[in-house]
Amino acid sequence: MWRVWVRYPSRRRDFWLAAALALLAAIAASPVDAMDIKRVTSPAGIEAWLVESHANPLIAMRFAFRGGASQDPANKQGLAYFVSGMIDEGAGDLESVAFQERLQTLALRIDFDAGRDVMLGNVQMLTANNDESFELLRLAMAKPRFDADAVERVRAQIIAGLKFDENDPEEVASLAWDRLAFRDHPYGRPIKGTKASIAAISRDDLQDYVRRVFALDKLVITVVGDIDADTLGRALDHVFGPLPEASSLSRVNDVKPPLGPSREIITMEVPQSVAQFGHRAFSRKDDDFMAAYILNYIIGGGGFSSRLMEEVREKRGLAYSVHSNIFPYQHGAVFVGRVATKNEAVAQSLAVIKSALKRLAEEGPSAEELASAKSYLTGAYALRFESSSSIANQLLWIQIEDLGIDYVDKRNELIEQVTLEDIMRVAKRLIEADRLITTIVGKPVEAGPQEAPS
Repeated sequence: MWRVWVRYPSRRRDFWLAAALALLAAIAASPVDAMDIKRVTSPAGIEAWLVESHANPLIAMRFAFRGGASQDPANKQGLAYFVSGMIDEGAGDLESVAFQERLQTLALRIDFDAGRDVMLGNVQMLTANNDESFELLRLAMAKPRFDADAVERVRAQIIAGLKFDENDPEEVASLAWDRLAFRDHPYGRPIKGTKASIAAISRDDLQDYVRRVFALDKLVITVVGDIDADTLGRALDHVFGPLPEASSLSRVNDVKPPLGPSREIITMEVPQSVAQFGHRAFSRKDDDFMAAYILNYIIGGGGFSSRLMEEVREKRGLAYSVHSNIFPYQHGAVFVGRVATKNEAVAQSLAVIKSALKRLAEEGPSAEELASAKSYLTGAYALRFESSSSIANQLLWIQIEDLGIDYVDKRNELIEQVTLEDIMRVAKRLIEADRLITTIVGKPVEAGPQEAPS
């Protein structure tokens, strides 16, 4: 399932450029409480959040267009993903090779990633090259070429990646789970598409996606680094000003995944099986979301301190890893977990997981577990703001989720306000241990219902 939008790496990346990009990301840590987040509005009215820092001659920009893969037509699955792979393949008067050479000369990084609900842009540049870098970014979005040779090269790379994914148990389990949970909804379609759908996508389709989605009304931007508000305002108009004012997005309905129990087994010749399990969850706007977020840490998000890790690995040695997460997509949230275990231990592992979830729903976590979760989640928050790139990424997602420009200051207090009574109530509301949707990929010896051993 979608996790932070992986795409296949760009082609023609020289070693020295990789080193330069590593330097771009390696900016000194900036304490959360010392950040000054400014709301910058350009002369033409384009808004961005800015964290100004002149300690290093570097600028990180993150931006997103709301839409993402949910805007793929049903018969053109993978269209957004295809577009994301074409952004650095030539623009304006620059064909692909010339465009790539300019990126290298400027030590500039431009790439896009397609998620379910957003198309993400990632830019890192040297301050000294910002005028030329912003111009190259403008061309990439306003005048992408989509030349035939580049389209066919990227198409072949995507199809090769899809063939590889067919032998990845985790990828297969995730795609099958999404299909069972979301059915005919756009979330049930693979973000990367299928071999057939990618083969059917034309240059016109790529151009149409950019025309429909790359627009100012669905754009959010964060910039961090060596640039002041006035300079950024002018750059915003230059880079994004040529884009249409309004997008032409297709309507995406809200979806509530059906509750199980349901189970699908996909046979694959591998020594251990992968099982993905889960059900519907709470949206980001739900009053109980923060309590559910903490609860998930206790369930399976907290590594070795989580309940599932203790029950499945520490007590019984059934798996090396088991984890869970809540994904609050814009139109439907899900609670999802995954475990990988030897084929003969699949049924026992799933039974242990089900039993642990039932106990948490009935009894809730302990006060010690809640205190430990709060301590970690609040203490580790600053680690998400260690570099200009990570700061920009965090602030962008705060914008995408409409949490407010003061969320960084409020976030830890929101966690501290959650009580044990809140957690126990939310555990009963969230967890449906008897209603799990489960997909298993491998050759499980037995995968039917089985009670956990005492």
